[in-house]
Amino acid sequence: MSPVVEKFLKYVTFDTQSDELTNMTPSTPGQMTFAKYLKEELEKLGLEEISLDDYGYLMATLPANCDEELPTVGFIAHLDTSPDMSGKNVKPRIVENYDGKPIILNQSQNIVLDPEQFPELLNYLGEDLIVTDGTTLLGADDKAGIAEIIAAVEYLISHPEIKHGKVRIGFNPDEEIGMGAHKFDVEKFGCDFAYTMDGGAVGELEFENFNAASAKVTIKGRNVHPGYAKHKMINSMRVATQFIVMLPRWETPEHTEGYEGFYHLVGIQGTVEETVLSYIIRDHDRARFESRKREIEHLVNKTNSEYPGCASVEFKDQYYNMREKIEPVMHIIEIAEKAMREAGIDPHVQPIRGGTDGAQLSFKGLPCPNIFAGGENFHGRFEYVPISSMEKAQKVIVNIIKDCKA
Repeated sequence: MSPVVEKFLKYVTFDTQSDELTNMTPSTPGQMTFAKYLKEELEKLGLEEISLDDYGYLMATLPANCDEELPTVGFIAHLDTSPDMSGKNVKPRIVENYDGKPIILNQSQNIVLDPEQFPELLNYLGEDLIVTDGTTLLGADDKAGIAEIIAAVEYLISHPEIKHGKVRIGFNPDEEIGMGAHKFDVEKFGCDFAYTMDGGAVGELEFENFNAASAKVTIKGRNVHPGYAKHKMINSMRVATQFIVMLPRWETPEHTEGYEGFYHLVGIQGTVEETVLSYIIRDHDRARFESRKREIEHLVNKTNSEYPGCASVEFKDQYYNMREKIEPVMHIIEIAEKAMREAGIDPHVQPIRGGTDGAQLSFKGLPCPNIFAGGENFHGRFEYVPISSMEKAQKVIVNIIKDCKA
């Protein structure tokens, strides 16, 4: 078993699911437990400048082994797994030499990973896949990234003939709830540029992402006895349904792709007295992103024209498209593309239909595109990662480090 696989199988045993409701950093104690374990591992490897702060941000240095003046490059991955599904008691299993047939994850619960529903599986015929038992997510997002970074550093330590500059690695909490970069100390990290190892399938290289915001629409109602409610009651839930259908029905995640943005209703909490609609708003184009927020404001005003003072909205910008920060330093994309080709991989440059810590870090002064970690079907019971994909990601990291020049 290769080192990257051994590490990954150990890392997924840590329960690091994040939780946006705790208002703490890290948001869950399991992330700090995992960070402390990784700190010990990095110490045993002999890395330098190792630090773990009270917020769960772990940083370390692989010193340069040459006298040449070279840029300092960083590699970043996140400790947490998605709140969308449990990451407790993960039971990974290796499916050897995948034959293209449905994979029974859990026979007693009839949970099957079927290529009819997930045709990407057929891209991995003959490969070894790591899957779940169907009761949890796997955690390749982003424990595959952590395993790949540490395995790459371990490889470089054991191959001193590969000359390189200073390398910094950073592992942060709470990426899945949009807080991963908020307390990341870019100045302390001290890199010229960095890469997050947090993408999906082999070859993914991303330096464009959504502009993102949340919108909380609150609708106040008026409750009276339903037998005497005529012309008196305002049922906030019924008003909320009117609001929902006013947004464009085709501009939702299930109807969009590529550069198309959307409105996504992610939560409803309601009674007659009050209903709260939770939306996320996404668009790669900044002008269209701002227009989407204005459209929601318009619909709030339209609702209030029928039910005065009933509706209000609160927006919170989450992150912006990193492209504007990467374009002035496009050589870091060229370095990554070259590293992939050296590993026998065709780079697949594409926009992220989501976000990444790298977006926020880029706006904090650390240009930080995103590279594949190799997993598929993130955030759910059907998540899996091909072993060869993790091994290729490790090679790409090594190649980037050796190819970085002033």
